[in-house]
Amino acid sequence: MTTQETGIEKIEKTRSDWSWVPSLYFAEGFAYAIVALLSVIMYKRMGISNADIALYTSWLYLPWVIKPLWAPLVDVLRTKRYWILVMQLLIGGGLAGVGLTIPMPDFFQFTMIFFWILAFLSSTHEVAADGFYLFGLRESRQSYFIGFRSAFFRIAIIVGQGLIVVLAGQLESTLSVSPAEFKVVANPNKFFEETIKVDSVKATELSGMLRVIANPSYVEISTRPKTKEQVGFYKHFAKSFNIMNGFSREMLELPDTTGMQDLVGNVGIVKFVLSKKPSEGSEYFINVEFLEGHEGIKVVEGKELRFTDKNWNKPAFAVIQLDSTIAKKTISGFTARSQKIPLAWMITFFILAGLFVLLFIYHRLVLPEPDDDKPAGNKRSSTPGKEFFRSFARFFEKKKIILIILFLLFYNFGSAQIVKLSIPFMMDSRELGGLGLSTSEIGLINGIVGAAAIMLGGIWGGILVYRKGLKSLMMPMLIALNAPNVVYVYLAWFQPEIIWITYACVAVESFGYGFGLTFLLMYMINVSDGEYRTSHYALASGFMALGMMIPGMLSGIIQEAIGYKFFFIWVLVAAIPGFILAKYIPLEYQFGKKKLTEK
Repeated sequence: MTTQETGIEKIEKTRSDWSWVPSLYFAEGFAYAIVALLSVIMYKRMGISNADIALYTSWLYLPWVIKPLWAPLVDVLRTKRYWILVMQLLIGGGLAGVGLTIPMPDFFQFTMIFFWILAFLSSTHEVAADGFYLFGLRESRQSYFIGFRSAFFRIAIIVGQGLIVVLAGQLESTLSVSPAEFKVVANPNKFFEETIKVDSVKATELSGMLRVIANPSYVEISTRPKTKEQVGFYKHFAKSFNIMNGFSREMLELPDTTGMQDLVGNVGIVKFVLSKKPSEGSEYFINVEFLEGHEGIKVVEGKELRFTDKNWNKPAFAVIQLDSTIAKKTISGFTARSQKIPLAWMITFFILAGLFVLLFIYHRLVLPEPDDDKPAGNKRSSTPGKEFFRSFARFFEKKKIILIILFLLFYNFGSAQIVKLSIPFMMDSRELGGLGLSTSEIGLINGIVGAAAIMLGGIWGGILVYRKGLKSLMMPMLIALNAPNVVYVYLAWFQPEIIWITYACVAVESFGYGFGLTFLLMYMINVSDGEYRTSHYALASGFMALGMMIPGMLSGIIQEAIGYKFFFIWVLVAAIPGFILAKYIPLEYQFGKKKLTEK
């Protein structure tokens, strides 16, 4: 009878665990994906430079780095369940804040503030969820679910940087067109001037989603000054042509004829067309905007262009002028993007906010209330303040803690740079060294194919740890994490046009990343074993996040200095410190195998 009752209790317990463990770790991974990954894609589509994207979004890792500073508060104040529910509701509010600030003129600063808040909320949610996992499940159930919780975290990544990106891409396609980027170079050694060329043959339709095409995508302008009369001719021509073909609704004005022989900065011409005919009656307003580089290079004519189904294949002109004081070689980047791209992303973030409100309601109903989920100060005759500082002290008393921290910092040193710039690389035009993929293609390749491969690699890594133990897999997993990065060297040097080759390369690299990352996740569990598991796991993962944040911040600067081709070679070299440190870290030979086979 006792055996029968125990069996019934196990079935009920299993059913209860399945009702909240997958959804809790989906919420954890989803919030992380939005802050760390989806923000990169959004800023790229909104015209932010690679250097700014890499630098400022890398700062978003900081809350995961410093979360150990307030992780003990989650231990000593209120219950883990309370923290989870409050964080999910606040995350929903933060996502709505991002959506509301996207249309603002200074959207980058305002949305970054909300992403910063979301990063703190998400990292706190992670601390509470990991702690609740330890209290909400029996020890044997913790081992059973460790692979599944990782899988649902990865599924959330698939949704966050895959399906949500596809959704945003579809909204972009419906509401707007994909942008174009071009470079303008002030060159003192350029002597021959190009004349204005008006194509006699209209542009032909191209396959793929509707996008803006800039011609040329690399414009060289001599730094030798021109007379005001000469520059005025180019500006008047571009404006007249744009008005005649319906690209501009401005009235043609008589040019200023004063000081016509005064010397002013030289100019260059860029032409724009759409890749294919839009639907009948539709119109798209394209803004030609400064992106990065020297601010003395400016758009002086054709800042706003109106494309329709009637003029999509006729050239629209923009005139770019150098500041007359520029005397040495200088480069600036520009983008031509639709005014409605912000609307597509605003809608996307409102949808995300609604999803988190639904997650809050669901977990309010299904999360158990375990007896052990109490503030740490209630478990002994101690004050919350003493518990707070004791948890820190115990972590830094661990054997070889300096080596452990260095290993956590350098394990991902190479791969962290790939994570930060793989998406900008795929989105940049081929002329700029990228692959020229659309938002929807990025969602499918990096979000679905890549994230699915990461998940499969993680599951396979967990199975091998279960069978062989963690220590015997240390070098194979390190190699699997870093060696597949060579596929990005291939993609950067050869820029294959067959999309399935890119699919395969991303799948190989992502599988290796998921397989190799298993070692680090299991090693952090090993490091965290002891009295303060929640706080110590937060400390370990904080150092891991710092190891992602610092190389991520530097990656954009390095890439812009040496280009994509040599950047990905550098990434392979950057993996060396992790291999050296791995030889000296403390690790029990049977760890993982013994832990996962406990009954």
